[in-house]
Amino acid sequence: MALLADERDFTAMRRYASFAFDDHGAYLRQMEGLLRALAAKGVHTTVALFDPVAYEEFCADTRLDPDTPASRTRYTAELAAAGGTVTYAGQPIDRLVPRLIGVAEEQATWEYATALLSRAAHRGDCRDDTARAAFDRAGAALRAVVEAAGPGVHHLVCSVPADGTSLVAVLHADAREAGPPKLAEPSALVFRTVLACGFALRSPGGLVLRTIVADTPETVRGWAQQDGWLRPLSEAEVFTAYCTDAETGEPIPPEHGVEYRAGIPLDRPE
Repeated sequence: MALLADERDFTAMRRYASFAFDDHGAYLRQMEGLLRALAAKGVHTTVALFDPVAYEEFCADTRLDPDTPASRTRYTAELAAAGGTVTYAGQPIDRLVPRLIGVAEEQATWEYATALLSRAAHRGDCRDDTARAAFDRAGAALRAVVEAAGPGVHHLVCSVPADGTSLVAVLHADAREAGPPKLAEPSALVFRTVLACGFALRSPGGLVLRTIVADTPETVRGWAQQDGWLRPLSEAEVFTAYCTDAETGEPIPPEHGVEYRAGIPLDRPE
């Protein structure tokens, strides 16, 4: 199923006579009812985000009439094949919609980062590295950060300025039990791809790690991307990064119960 999560997108679809809804709230309630009915019958359902602009382009490329249910069904099938879907597991619509938007944004980030890597390799911007080597190094860096952080629940954010915009990837890692940390997929793939962009393009990006361990203060550490690897930030650099308003440059109070620590040195792979 493809869902019009945004009211503006819903309004855009109302120009089609075959689209029978006229109220976004009522539409969402009916979609939730349909999802529940399908689940009650044992039907496995995944939900994608319906984009009216992309739908119009799809219909133009495939020479389909956009004002038919059949065309919307075919577009929905294409969305499902491309990924970026959320499995319906009985969650209420007000929880499903934000998750769906987040997954769609993550998919867009991955596609854009992948295109940047491919373009860099084609132009030779990677110098002595190939895009694949940068991706492999990003995987090694991610493993090194999580392993160095030790037990706990880890929240990682990677930010890379590239091509006039900023790529941001978020990843959760659960290292509370023995064995390798559990990384959320496909977020881990998106994270590695964004980090690889920073390595391949020699972009001055950064990586921040927040660790939560029971009965201890939360800790925040940071690394800067430098020369195709991660340079640990000092405790002062981490504190400054977190306690400075990014827009105004003015200081902001530190978070209560959070310790700002230096990044851990990471062995660079051969």
